[in-house]
Amino acid sequence: MDLLPRSYRDFGSAQYWESFFRKRGKRAFEWYGALPELGGVLQRYLRPRDKVLVVGCGNSELSEQLYDVGYQQLVNIDLSETVIRQMTERNATRRPSMSFLRMDMLQMEFPSAHFQVVLDKGTLDAILTDTEAATVQRADGMFAEIGRVLQVGGRFLCVSLAQDHVLRQVVGYFTREGWMVRVHQVTESEGGAEEQRFPMPVFVFVMTKCRKMADSALQILEVCVEEQGQPLRVESEERLVEVVKERQQYALLKNQLKSGLSMEGMSLDLCKTGSEKPRYTLYVVDSSSLRPAYANHFAIFIVPQGRETEWLFGTEEGRRQLASSAGFRRLIVVALHRDQQYDGMESIQSELSAKVLELAPPGMPANQQIPFLSAGGDIGVRKVQQRGCSHLSGEYVVEDIKGEGENYFRRLIFLSNRNVVQSEARLLPPATARGQKKRKKDKKQRQPAAPSASLPMDHPAAVDKSYLCCEHHKAMVAGLSLLRSSQLVPACKITVLVVGLGGGSLPLFIHDYLPQSCLHTVEIDTCMAKVAHQWFGFSPDERMEVHIADGLEYISQHAEKGDACYDVIMFDVDSKDPSLGISCPPPAFVEKLFLQKVRSILMPEGIFILNLVCRDPPLKEQVLAVLRELFPLVYVRKIEDEVNEILFCQNFTEPKRTQAELLEQAQILQNQLEKPGQPWDSTYLLSDMLKSLQVV
Repeated sequence: MDLLPRSYRDFGSAQYWESFFRKRGKRAFEWYGALPELGGVLQRYLRPRDKVLVVGCGNSELSEQLYDVGYQQLVNIDLSETVIRQMTERNATRRPSMSFLRMDMLQMEFPSAHFQVVLDKGTLDAILTDTEAATVQRADGMFAEIGRVLQVGGRFLCVSLAQDHVLRQVVGYFTREGWMVRVHQVTESEGGAEEQRFPMPVFVFVMTKCRKMADSALQILEVCVEEQGQPLRVESEERLVEVVKERQQYALLKNQLKSGLSMEGMSLDLCKTGSEKPRYTLYVVDSSSLRPAYANHFAIFIVPQGRETEWLFGTEEGRRQLASSAGFRRLIVVALHRDQQYDGMESIQSELSAKVLELAPPGMPANQQIPFLSAGGDIGVRKVQQRGCSHLSGEYVVEDIKGEGENYFRRLIFLSNRNVVQSEARLLPPATARGQKKRKKDKKQRQPAAPSASLPMDHPAAVDKSYLCCEHHKAMVAGLSLLRSSQLVPACKITVLVVGLGGGSLPLFIHDYLPQSCLHTVEIDTCMAKVAHQWFGFSPDERMEVHIADGLEYISQHAEKGDACYDVIMFDVDSKDPSLGISCPPPAFVEKLFLQKVRSILMPEGIFILNLVCRDPPLKEQVLAVLRELFPLVYVRKIEDEVNEILFCQNFTEPKRTQAELLEQAQILQNQLEKPGQPWDSTYLLSDMLKSLQVV
């Protein structure tokens, strides 16, 4: 038997409901649940002595259940003569003091201020089906009558799905009338009511009638996102709507996850009650190809603090690989946020256990223990050393984190793109940093060991200038091998222009390991130059100058002079506009007219090295086409597991070198860089950087 209306507008029709209850008979219809589902909220606002009016009662068992637990001054009204007759007959003997009356709630016959509570379950949603003027007028008429029959201090409890137009109408009307408005989310029960078909959560609006004061603009708006939780005050109607919408989106997400739908790339933020700052970010990763054993349905992986930017944890592809290698059908990858305090894995597990169970895959055995995993078995270490704001780069932090193994690192992060490390340097233990100053006096002193896990994170440790953290920096330095052999001898001076300072690791490495180099570094942001000096050990001298200027203007001015003065030009500068398909460098740096200026200040046997990060294939091809047109020979080296591609543009027409010749050149440069008594990263082989070099 089809009990559904032909149109949603029929929900507001008395004829539809009369027909509905005739067809349905005496079987109860529980729209949005009954007392087991709703009692946790409703009973917070009901007292046994209250006179309670239930509008649009239907044949729900809610009134009967309330009566049986002590709320016996109940009056029920409905437009359907059939349902009123059925409910009167059903309760005449067992609940003699509960009445059922056929009455239109838009024209109630009760005296004013007669009830302490008015209860509605679904009636408003049935009436307010759209935002047409007649519909809104009818809803306002309902509100006005409810306000009339309620005493001052009385409560209107309205059970609703809180659709956007319904919520806005309720909140707007009652705040204009000077009532206090509170919105409760109803906690889902296991299994739900028999006919609970709603994937969206149920809410209870609690409107408390206050004495209206002339010219008062005071609004009291509150929300309870947990059934027994404390109400939280919100500052505006719009914010209240946003909070409800967030809860609806989360419920929809849970429903989709429980149904087994793929949620590729899905993430959500969890905040502490009363705070809008994310405490955890959860990524749901499903491995549909796995056929796991009983114990491999579901697991939680806690990313150690500071490591959320790594490819394995910070990219969709990396997280898919992590989930596949872990062997779980669904893996929740959890990132921890800076500015939050965590007391250890057990504390995190206690906080997250209930919430992550809501995201479990369908078919997971009941009472199965959920394993919490992590890299290295702990939650890592993170200490914010400095927080600042640049008028060009926005908010940023300098933080020290514990990396893989026993290494500690210092990072510069722009909070506008918090999952991207702008600059990074490995840290030396304090004892090693002091030992560096003694080396001249004690030549027999042993070489410093790798940074130790005992590094006290409250100490501003020195950076290890011998270590390049970024793979694209290693490739850019290896690109110096493309210079002619005669240029790489120590007696030959090399002039290098680096556009984009960041933490200064790239120019600092070249300065320290190529003593014949003379560097000019251009940085547009004064603030970043200070950060590089204070936190990353960057210190200009007679061989390394810093120019605070726009790289576009700096190069244009030199081009106007007509002096080709640089053997090497390096671009490692990010774009401040995240909406563009190219994030490094800014688009203006790869326009043809500007690149012509770059070539004009490059020595005839010079090399232009560009760090390119472009997610827009047509735009990338356009950049490559311009470079091929301007430079006789262009090589590309893709950085593994990253979007970065390093382009090496020769300014001379020497024929393309064989791979053997390239590797031989790389070895020549490496022999020059590795000096006895000077620290060197033994894992850094320049030849490895050039093995995958390709001609564009």
